[in-house]
Amino acid sequence: MLIDSLLIICAYLLGSISGAIIVCKLGGLPDPRTQGSGNPGATNILRQSGNKKAALITLFVDIFKGIIAVLVAKIFTIDTMVLAGVTLAVFVGHLYPIFFQFRGGKGVATAFGAFVMLAWQVGLAALATWLIMATLFRYSSLAAISTAILIPAYMFWFTGVGEYIIMSFIVTALLIWRHRSNIHNLLAGIEKKIG
Repeated sequence: MLIDSLLIICAYLLGSISGAIIVCKLGGLPDPRTQGSGNPGATNILRQSGNKKAALITLFVDIFKGIIAVLVAKIFTIDTMVLAGVTLAVFVGHLYPIFFQFRGGKGVATAFGAFVMLAWQVGLAALATWLIMATLFRYSSLAAISTAILIPAYMFWFTGVGEYIIMSFIVTALLIWRHRSNIHNLLAGIEKKIG
C-alpha cells in the first residue's frame, strides 16, 4: 500500500516537471506561459520562437515523463488500479504542476507516453488518429481533441480493463477541458493551422 501511494505521488511530481519551461530557460527563450497561447508545450514554443530544436526536445521530455512513470510503476506492481492511478497522476502533474504554480500544459504528449507504456496498442492507435486528423485538417488541436475522444474506445477495445477505461474517460474529459480555448477558436474559424 505504501509503495502504491509512493508510485502515484512520484508520478505526479514527475509530471510536474515542465519540459517547456526548463528548455526555454536553458535556451534563453521567453517563458512559453507569457507567449502566444500561454501553453507551456512544444506547439506554442514552435509557433512563438520558431525554434524547432527546443520544440522537439520539449515534446520528447513530455512524452518520456509519461513513459518513465508507467514503466517504473510496472516494475513494482501489476495492480491495474495502481497503474491507472500512476497514468492519471503523471498526466495531472503535467496539467497542474506543483513546481510551476499549477500552470501546466495540455498534456497530449505526456498522456501519449503513459498510454504507450500502459498499453502500446492504445498508444499506437492514438498516434495514428492524431496523424490522420492532423494531415487531413492541419489543426493540431483538432487532432488532439479527436484523439482524446477516441481514447476510451481504444482502451476498451485493446485492454477491456475497467480501471483503465474509467481513467481514460477522466483523461479525455481533462484534455477536452484544457482545449476549450482551441474549441472556441475552431468554431470561430481563427485557430492557427499547422505550418
